[in-house]
Amino acid sequence: MSSDSIKILVTGDFCPINRMEELALKGDYRSIFNDFIDVFMDNDLNIVDLECPLTESGSARLKTGPHQKAHPECIKILTHANIHLAAMANNHIMDYDERGVLETLELCNANNINTVGIGLTKEHARKPYSVFIKNRKIAILNFADNEFLSTPDGTFNCNPLNPVHCFYDIEAAGKYHDYIIVIIHAGNEFFELPSPRTKELYRFIIDSGADAVFSHHTHAFSGYELYRSKPIFYGLGNFIYDWPGKLNENWNKGFVVRLIISDKAEFEIIPHKQNNEKPGIFHLDSKETEDFFKEINQLNTIIEDDRQLKAEFLNYCQSVYPMYDAFIEPYFGKNIASLRKRGFFPRFLSRRKRLLLLNLTRCESHRDVLVRFLKKYEKKK
Repeated sequence: MSSDSIKILVTGDFCPINRMEELALKGDYRSIFNDFIDVFMDNDLNIVDLECPLTESGSARLKTGPHQKAHPECIKILTHANIHLAAMANNHIMDYDERGVLETLELCNANNINTVGIGLTKEHARKPYSVFIKNRKIAILNFADNEFLSTPDGTFNCNPLNPVHCFYDIEAAGKYHDYIIVIIHAGNEFFELPSPRTKELYRFIIDSGADAVFSHHTHAFSGYELYRSKPIFYGLGNFIYDWPGKLNENWNKGFVVRLIISDKAEFEIIPHKQNNEKPGIFHLDSKETEDFFKEINQLNTIIEDDRQLKAEFLNYCQSVYPMYDAFIEPYFGKNIASLRKRGFFPRFLSRRKRLLLLNLTRCESHRDVLVRFLKKYEKKK
């Protein structure tokens, strides 16, 4: 490896809740990183997806899904690992409204951690992070699936995954940068593969001028491919994310990537396990490493084959249809969904109504209006 090589480390989801927060409040960072801390040493740039606000705010925004936050002291987890940049375009950073975002940004700034993918305006959120390393100018752009990406009052915005914006922003960055990295928070949760649409989109991002694409959000690591000799990582999995009851599952496995940029770009995949019976993140042992690379190679084989990928995505869709069926019915809840599945609770949506919903969501023009109509219910009364 040349001394002029640039080393950039990229991780998956970082959400320091539960046991991670407890260790941080004790100042026990060694028990968080264990033997994995070596991975963060001697890199030119360490990047993490900051998946939740670091705040003591108790004012959770109105949304569906869980609300995530961690104590502001958890910023020291990032400084302990020498994190330089927090990618913040994701579906949880706005969970505690303006105060949660503001406190997190102030903490990052006070601790010399740069941010990307977020801003006071949509235009500001689109701006890349630009850094000059060893005579090369690097741009990092950050996008996310459009899922609760702004505070309800519009004070802060994350950068939505808009293919048109992707193209123009990458094109603009290419005029003034030597290397462009795109980090995306998107995908179908707990699915280990990209959808066919995702594969097409991420390849388009490479066609637009990006040199590497990284994705996270699904809480399950995925495979990768080299497209036009440039890497696309379809899912890094969780980095540090402690969740009660999640032990020795896909949730607890992932990997980080070290890009090595010189005359050509290479990379190193470093797998890990996190927050099983013993809290914290660890290197895999030799057998676990062997099993990991077997699994990721199998995923890569599926990703390479469009027909097989389409079939796997259809299988995934079939597995979650009952959940989506429950979502669209007027009455929703765990018990009601169970009763409906067993035939004890009626379905209220007729076939005609379901076709109407299909049309409203499939047609872009209808969806534009529908989204604006439903956004009214984000507002606090």
